[in-house]
Amino acid sequence: MHVANPAVVALGGGHGLSASLSALRLVSDRLTAVVTVADDGGSSGRLRTELDVLPPGDLRMALAALCDDSEWGRTWSSLLQHRFTSAGDLDQHAVGNLLIVALWELLDDQVAGLDWVGRLLGARGRVLPMASVPLRIEAEVRSGDRLETVVGQSKVAVTEGRIEQLRLIPPDPPACPEVIDAVRAADWVVLGPGSWYSSVMPHLLVPELATALHETRARRCVTLNLSSDAGETFGLSATDHLDALHAHDPGLRIDAVVADPSAVEDTQQLSETAARMGARLLLRQVRRGDGTARHDPLRLAAAYQDVFDGFIGDVGTVSR
Repeated sequence: MHVANPAVVALGGGHGLSASLSALRLVSDRLTAVVTVADDGGSSGRLRTELDVLPPGDLRMALAALCDDSEWGRTWSSLLQHRFTSAGDLDQHAVGNLLIVALWELLDDQVAGLDWVGRLLGARGRVLPMASVPLRIEAEVRSGDRLETVVGQSKVAVTEGRIEQLRLIPPDPPACPEVIDAVRAADWVVLGPGSWYSSVMPHLLVPELATALHETRARRCVTLNLSSDAGETFGLSATDHLDALHAHDPGLRIDAVVADPSAVEDTQQLSETAARMGARLLLRQVRRGDGTARHDPLRLAAAYQDVFDGFIGDVGTVSR
């Protein structure tokens, strides 16, 4: 049997979320992307500071990933991602960031502004912010015997120590109501791939969103990264990634874990760790064939379809 057009909510941010969305849009057009809003660097950080708005960059990237693979979609996706190069204030600002923020000012509504951009692009799905206010990420990082606090997504993402604890500032931010509705109505929720501590796990720290993730009848799938060569997850194994999720939200049940065999050091250990969280492990070649640590949209889409089909008939899963 085959699950057709499931309602899927994808959680994450940045390039990782773009990777999952590029694959999921080949499986379903009932997509909702839920995006972290803690970016404090680059164009997003400048707009956030200057205009007191949500950082638009990761929202922009999610919208671009949902564009159809047609001349219209490719053109608008490229425009959204285009960055100015100048000696003035526009230098390195992305066109899409400015468009999103302008619509927020005109409409005074974050969700409506993103929906209008989505309509302009012909996006196959909806993009929503994780929370209704801009957030900051704070991490307790251990380097040898020294424990220090690192504040800010841009700094957490490149920290060279081992992250032991993650927090949000403010600690109890208001979730976007449309996000809660989408999670509760979903057939599947997909977490990852992406920057594990600065893009993926912050979703578990928004209380209302965490509650919805626990209570939803949807299945939950974790997509693991292809490498841990630098930055916040340097040296972490695939199993360590799951352990970090469990440490920050011990009660969260996972139903499926997707991993590329080339990124798994110990398959048995990963399978056992996934099983302790309630999950089945699906090993599939989802890496691009050019040797880079990037997911191939077609291969990842096939893996997601295998995951969705594998739960047909299980209690709590809706098949269409």
